[in-house]
Amino acid sequence: MKSNFLTLLLAAAVSSGAFAAVCAAADEPAPAAKTEPAEAEKKSDAAAPAAAAAAGGAPMKPIDRVNATEKGKLKNPFDYKDPKIVEEGHKIYMGLSCNGCHGGGGGGGMCPPLTNETWVYGGDDDTLFRLIVLGSQELQKHGYARKGQEGVVGPMPPYKDLIDDEAKLWKAIVWIRSVWKGREEKKVW
Repeated sequence: MKSNFLTLLLAAAVSSGAFAAVCAAADEPAPAAKTEPAEAEKKSDAAAPAAAAAAGGAPMKPIDRVNATEKGKLKNPFDYKDPKIVEEGHKIYMGLSCNGCHGGGGGGGMCPPLTNETWVYGGDDDTLFRLIVLGSQELQKHGYARKGQEGVVGPMPPYKDLIDDEAKLWKAIVWIRSVWKGREEKKVW
């Protein structure tokens, strides 16, 4: 128990430092207001309701989506090959300080890499979404068990109070998919 506490404390310290650095870097003046939205912004705004509908209804907080959706039924509504979504997902990943534990490129650190074929609890959309929202301890209480083993396995903290929009989480997962370097036959999404 003491070891888990120290691991979480270290993760929080590293993540907080990384988050502060990201926030400081983002302290730039806002661009001047546009009178007419760009075409790409119109498409992105138009895609939001479609993404929510594809995810199972109106947009929700990730924890609400988890609670409202049967196990195994969550599916990412965003295209894994869309470079704009990948870029947005990386910004979200960095902004949530995921890099503090998993590395800026997803190659790992004090927690498992996101780039290899080993998914500790499974690599499908549903499992990954729930793992991030609930954290590893709560995920296990919902009937999930370890399927793989990594050399570095810290507990995943719950992000249910840190992510207010399920679309942000799905976009971060799109970025995670983009850095995965496993064999095609090992894909489960």
